[in-house]
Amino acid sequence: MKQYILITGASSGIGYEMAQQLAALEYNLILTARSEDKLAAMQQELTTRYGIDVHYIPKDLGRTEQAAQLFDDIKRAGYQVSHLVNNAGFGEYGSFLESSLEQELNMIDLNVSSLVVLTKLFAKDMAARKSGRIMNVSSVIAYLPFPYQSVYSATKAFVLAFSQTVAAELEGTGVVVTTLAPGVTETAFISAEMRETNLLKSNKPTPVKTVATEGVKLLLYGKGKKIIGFQNRFNSILAGILPDRVMMKIKMKLASAK
Repeated sequence: MKQYILITGASSGIGYEMAQQLAALEYNLILTARSEDKLAAMQQELTTRYGIDVHYIPKDLGRTEQAAQLFDDIKRAGYQVSHLVNNAGFGEYGSFLESSLEQELNMIDLNVSSLVVLTKLFAKDMAARKSGRIMNVSSVIAYLPFPYQSVYSATKAFVLAFSQTVAAELEGTGVVVTTLAPGVTETAFISAEMRETNLLKSNKPTPVKTVATEGVKLLLYGKGKKIIGFQNRFNSILAGILPDRVMMKIKMKLASAK
């Protein structure tokens, strides 16, 4: 049976760049995101350029029931998913007291709940075949929860803990679960407000193609978790050494535009 790599959040950012690189390596793809127009354009481009099979299934994974629908659609179509990239997600920068509760609950549904649904459903299939790989996209912010990104930080910390524990449970089954933890990446995720913070003034975002390249390597060949960039790895270690109150003061300063 022909096998496919399923990428969520495939129409932009890290997901888009990973799709480009995996297509160049001649992997067949299933792409999902909200925008049918963007997915259709990607299908046309990638099939024409690389001669691979590309299918797309528009879904809004901010609605958790659509994650289960995505799995059902793929099963009905007879596609076998050998690799799953749980990349779909979004964040919001701003004061917790002033931010939208509806937006934050939607963030939890997308970043956490739908990721859990897809991981469980596809991991069961993979375990039955004794073969498969799942890569969940977390963030260095999972190690360094940041002020003004409180809910986003928490969702990515969940993804890290969830992925590591599921990876341990599945050891020996033929299913490998890995975690990608990029730092600030040059995508549309960076808002105008974020660009004014001390963090972005003093740290250049990582190019999205660099993050995607590391993601492809981890997905296809890696194990465990991968923090992208020396500074991000250093900061994650520092967070475990410095007292929490000291580390939070540093992060408050970085999160500020003053």
